[in-house]
Amino acid sequence: MASDTAKKHPWHMVEPSPWPIVGSLGAFVMATGAIWYMHGGPILGLLAGLLLLLGCMFCWWRDVIREAEGGVDHTQAVRHGLRVGMILFIASEVMFFFAFFWAYFNASMPVLSFVASEQWPPEGIVPLKTWEIPFFNTLTLLLSGVTVTWAHEALRNGDREQMFKGLVMTVVLGIIFLGFQVYEYAQADFKLTDGIYPSTFYLATGFHGFHVFVGTVFLTVCAFRARAGHFTPDHHVGFEAAAWYWHFVDVVWLLLFSSVYWWGSFGYDFSMS
Repeated sequence: MASDTAKKHPWHMVEPSPWPIVGSLGAFVMATGAIWYMHGGPILGLLAGLLLLLGCMFCWWRDVIREAEGGVDHTQAVRHGLRVGMILFIASEVMFFFAFFWAYFNASMPVLSFVASEQWPPEGIVPLKTWEIPFFNTLTLLLSGVTVTWAHEALRNGDREQMFKGLVMTVVLGIIFLGFQVYEYAQADFKLTDGIYPSTFYLATGFHGFHVFVGTVFLTVCAFRARAGHFTPDHHVGFEAAAWYWHFVDVVWLLLFSSVYWWGSFGYDFSMS
C-alpha cells in the first residue's frame, strides 16, 4: 500500500462482503418457507432458507476469524468494540428471557395479574420432579461454568493444553445437559398445547436449551481454534465472547430452576384463601 494511502487510524474498514445480503435472503426464504409450511405447504422452502442461512453464517464467521488472525484488522480499539457489541447482545438476550419470566409469573401470581390462574400448577398438570433431572442438570451447568473459567485462566497463563482440556470438558457437559433435557421432555405428562403452564414451561426451558446448544457449538469452534493456535493471552476476544455467553446461559438456568422447577412445583390454590 502506498504511503499516502496507508491506514492512519486504529479502526477496521471492512471490505465489501456478499454475506449481509446472502444472510438477509436466507432469513427471508426461511421465514416465508416456514409460513408456507404452517399453512400446509412443503417444508422445502424452510429447509432451503435454513441451509442458506447456515452457510452464510459459516462463511461470514470464517472471514471474521481470518481477519482476527491476520494481525492487522483487529486492533485494540476494534477488540474493545467487539467486546462492547457482545455485552449489548447479551443484554438483548436478557430482555428476551425477561418476557418468558414475565409470562410465567403473570399467569401464576394473582397479585401481579387479573388473569392469573387461581391454582398453580393448573388442575391436571403434574410438574416435573425438581430434585431429579432438573437438579442434576443444574449441577451439570454449574460444573461447566467452572470448567470454562478454568480454560479461560489457563489461556491467560499461556497454558494452551489446559485450556483445550477445559473447553472439551465444557462441551461434553453441555451435551450431557441437552441429552437429559430431551429425556426430561419425553417423560413429561403435559404437552405444549395443554395450557398456559406447558406453554410457558416449554418456551422458557426450550429456548434456554437452544441457547445451550448455540453455546456448545460456540465453545466447540473455540476448541478447534485453540488447537490451531489462534488464541493468545492478550488476544482472545472470540473465546471471551463464548465464555461470557456460557456464563449468561448458566445464570438464566439458575433462575429457571429456582422459579419454574422449584417454586412452581409447590402447588397452591388461591381460590381457597
